[in-house]
Amino acid sequence: VQLVESGGGLVQPGGSLRLSCATSGFTSSDYAVGWARQVPRKGLEWVSGIYSDGITYYADSVKGRFAISRNNAKNTVYLEMNALKPEDTAVYYCAAERIPLHGSVWPPVASFGSWGHGTQVTVSS
Repeated sequence: VQLVESGGGLVQPGGSLRLSCATSGFTSSDYAVGWARQVPRKGLEWVSGIYSDGITYYADSVKGRFAISRNNAKNTVYLEMNALKPEDTAVYYCAAERIPLHGSVWPPVASFGSWGHGTQVTVSS
């Protein structure tokens, strides 16, 4: 399983970015893919996730501002981020795990075994 993130950068507060996670090495129909972020001296926190059947998860802090989607034909998962705030500044990672059926809650970070190298998002004026 390989995951490669792209699309990070510097954006002003209120701006938008779209992150992409190019995936390979697994069958899209079996895997859930999530986006997590990390700031210095803090652990990884989930931002959003999407199951193979399209069911999505969002952290409360990004609901209404971020949107996750997946294009199985292109083996890519996207995270559209709008109305960005300085507190969204972090390294964003995508992760994948074989979860054929969606659960009632999004699995914890430790449940995901495949991770990309991350992309930096900086929200600053």
